[in-house]
Amino acid sequence: MLGTEADEVLDEVELKIQVKKLYQKMAKILKNRERTVLELRYGLANGGSKTQREIAKLLGISRSYVSRIEKRAIKKLSKAFNANVKIDIDDEDDEE
Repeated sequence: MLGTEADEVLDEVELKIQVKKLYQKMAKILKNRERTVLELRYGLANGGSKTQREIAKLLGISRSYVSRIEKRAIKKLSKAFNANVKIDIDDEDDEE
């Protein structure tokens, strides 16, 4: 039983670390509007996710523009995380 609880705590810590990395990347890489769209869309700011239509209404832009901003932001983040994974793998190779 104790092992399971410890695993859950470790999983929670790992998740918090990943979330922190995500926010750091978002702050560093994304433009304000891109960050706002992702925060609203996926409930990152307050836990409540919104539809593209709701975001469009809030920001005074079209739903299709929200979609394009969302896709662009996700692509940027994905690229940044993939670059980090490659760097981390390269670093591990150097240690051996």
